[in-house]
Amino acid sequence: MAKDEEKSLLYKMKPLVDRMPAIKKPEKHVHFRRKLLWTALILITYLVMTNIVIYGLDAERTVDLFEQFRAIFAGESGSFVHLGITPIVNASIMLQLFQGADIINLDLKDDEDKALYQSTQKFLVIIMIFVQAVPQTFGYLQPAVGLIDGLDGVMAGQGLLLARIIIVSQIAIGGYMLFLMDEIISKWGIGSGVSLFIVAGVSQGIFTGTFNWLPAPGADSPVPAGAIPKTIYILQNSSVAELSRGGFENLLLSPPNPLIGLVSTIVIFFIVAYAESSRIELPISHSRARGARGRYPIKLIYASVLPVILVAALLANINLFAMLFYTNPSFQNFPLVGGQWWIGTFLPGSTEPIAGGAWYISNVNGLQEWFLPLVSDKYAYMLSPEGVDWSYSKVQVIARVIAHFTFMTVACALFANFWVKTTNMDAESVAEQIQESGMQIPGFRRDPRRLKKVLERYIPTITTFSGIFMGSLAAGSNMLGSVGNTTGISLFLAVSILTQLYEQMGKEQMMEMHPMLRDFFGG
Repeated sequence: MAKDEEKSLLYKMKPLVDRMPAIKKPEKHVHFRRKLLWTALILITYLVMTNIVIYGLDAERTVDLFEQFRAIFAGESGSFVHLGITPIVNASIMLQLFQGADIINLDLKDDEDKALYQSTQKFLVIIMIFVQAVPQTFGYLQPAVGLIDGLDGVMAGQGLLLARIIIVSQIAIGGYMLFLMDEIISKWGIGSGVSLFIVAGVSQGIFTGTFNWLPAPGADSPVPAGAIPKTIYILQNSSVAELSRGGFENLLLSPPNPLIGLVSTIVIFFIVAYAESSRIELPISHSRARGARGRYPIKLIYASVLPVILVAALLANINLFAMLFYTNPSFQNFPLVGGQWWIGTFLPGSTEPIAGGAWYISNVNGLQEWFLPLVSDKYAYMLSPEGVDWSYSKVQVIARVIAHFTFMTVACALFANFWVKTTNMDAESVAEQIQESGMQIPGFRRDPRRLKKVLERYIPTITTFSGIFMGSLAAGSNMLGSVGNTTGISLFLAVSILTQLYEQMGKEQMMEMHPMLRDFFGG
């Protein structure tokens, strides 16, 4: 029987996906210095792309649908990488859900099935680029009037359509270039391109939020926007009486970048760094080299940070479609959900929900959005949208905290289990890897079935626990808040990624010194 009939219907797409552009895999080991060079070059290229503005876009009339998720999705609004990593993440979500539900029926331990899985992901990335770029361009990214008028002279009456096609084309090219850059990092660099882009955006936001000595855009006051310059300025230019009448409150709580945000940023940094270093270590020894012993680490954050990224993408997509159904004329007449407040209520020109289901599960960013209004009614104004008579009861605030926390923990646990299975980190796959490397657990026969039983005592439990722990930590980070145009989730991701990148660099250097370790690490 033919393989495509035995296994998956995706094999019918194989002739198409195999012809798609791809980054060639290195034929031999890439030395650490070259990997470091490729990583640095891709990072510089990404930063350059974030500063290339989309030609023909009217920035003043544009609404950024992913404004509150920019720090996570590593894209700059109105730039060549406007979509950021969202097409890559959304394609990964779809494939993981299909694989978890046994819809695509692929065995990811089989090399051919795994290659088809990765090729299909590339195809889905292209689809997701246009799925996201077209609705945004035709609804919220407004072309410049000058470009429309110029194109009207080329094709009468079609200037607006041509302008939108030009904008979509630029977004699509930038999105696919970012995907190829991610592949370069994965094959020729260190770590993951997606992770590297997130760290770059979050680090920039934290640095400016902490040290920016310029006033906030549009502010009438000369007070610096950065947490540290703002603190120094207020202490130098305020009397003791002014400080006692609200100066300290302004210093600690008032946006942008309150001092409490800087403190919580430091606290989150140390908590995540400690969690990343926590692990269970199983003793292992070499079956042929007597006395050669070591430990196989099973980290507390076993599923890495990818489940949090996937959940953040899911949250962003829920927010996006809730906004489309409530505000876009093309979606408002959609049966059952079009224009319904309970899906999500949005103010004109705003991308943040103020009511409905989307509001309850949305990010709770900082103490001012839950803790302070619960402590005292005088802080209730911090919850109300600017310029709008809108209020929330304490019951609603508590319900939102519980809903957001529950959503993050449950979704992270589900995605953690999907991720472990699709990346061959489950007990059976790890047992085979240890067996093939010539290692074994002392006291047990050198049999992958025995190894699997031992590992099943730890890996399934710690996978679910790590998903719940990551979701709780990400939600808690959000609720504490941070400095810069970042969220607690993005800060959590940045610290986790930097810790893993440091460990990956150490592993690469170890393999340079001891080439025999490459087989064990999959190098």
